[in-house]
Amino acid sequence: MGFRKALALAFALLTVGYAVLGMFSTLSPVIVGLLLIVLGGSFVKPVITGTVSKSSSAANRARAFSIFYMVVNIGSFTGKTIVAPMRIQMGVETVPWFSAGASLLALILVLLVYRPPDDSDAQPKDFRETLEGMLMAVSNLRFLALILITAGFWAIQGQLYAAMPDYVLRMAGETYKPEWYANVNPLVVVLFVVAITQLVRKWKPQNSMLVSMFLIPLSSLTMAASAMFQENFHVLGLSIHPITAMMVIGISIQGLAECFLSPRYLEYASKQAPRGKEGVFLGFSHINTFFAWTFGFIFSGFLLKRYCPEPTTLSAELQEQHTAWLQGQATMPEVYSQAHYLWYAYSIVGAISLVALIIFILVTNRIDAKKESEATAG
Repeated sequence: MGFRKALALAFALLTVGYAVLGMFSTLSPVIVGLLLIVLGGSFVKPVITGTVSKSSSAANRARAFSIFYMVVNIGSFTGKTIVAPMRIQMGVETVPWFSAGASLLALILVLLVYRPPDDSDAQPKDFRETLEGMLMAVSNLRFLALILITAGFWAIQGQLYAAMPDYVLRMAGETYKPEWYANVNPLVVVLFVVAITQLVRKWKPQNSMLVSMFLIPLSSLTMAASAMFQENFHVLGLSIHPITAMMVIGISIQGLAECFLSPRYLEYASKQAPRGKEGVFLGFSHINTFFAWTFGFIFSGFLLKRYCPEPTTLSAELQEQHTAWLQGQATMPEVYSQAHYLWYAYSIVGAISLVALIIFILVTNRIDAKKESEATAG
């Protein structure tokens, strides 16, 4: 299709999809709207990251991807910031229309000002060539291994939307706002991603990702540490709930980890692509979130049910005790005493990913050294 047509189609699908959600609230049209949104969103990242790759040289590609990632997180931060009060003050039904309007504005901007680098060499001649490009991406074992390894990182980061909201509401109460906690992540990324990418610009991408894999299990352990504190923290005259404090610190660590991971990971993916296949490889580079969220959301469901159950599933007596506990008028129900084990489980996921990445680096370094030695000898 070419990048420009694909991006225009993406925002057209998103506009229609969100408008459908705004117009209907019954199951069938809602599913149609969500499918349109999923399909539209599937075009966006490969096209934008492909544009970044084709618009940058090998020398400045890491910085280019860090700017891209900073802009993505500006959108993430401002979107959550705008939508939260909109949902409360104007009603949840206004949110899809806001999203449809934003998508329509993006479509207009694409048609008026988006002029990507020449991507004629990226346009397959037929469907067979399209499939060959896809097969080329998934048959690159080094690339595929890194996709699976980084899925462990995103399984933990995805808990900002899976386990964390339920954990906060069940362990701290309805007055606490998980969306504000989740906003810490994009804020940290916006503030630090360009600087960190510049700091590690001379590192191999794998080594930068290694730092992120070391940080991500620490973020889960920090979140679990809230169970160690029974009293609120008092800072600058403010009384801060232990869960608030540990969540903010843990999510900040996640944000720093993303700064080390994402720009260099995208750079690595782009360098695996033959000329003209950047969009295909960068499209497949995002499939790690598919594996991560499929695993992470299911796993978090089991963990929440086991260690931090929905209060309405408890007996009436335990529900009353839970409500009184959140108000400081009773002891914690025993069923919630091990709720922080949820974060221990994800720290193990992070540790496994860290070990896998270390093995990946050792093996690939050995392979590269052997190839370099053979080339020199030849």
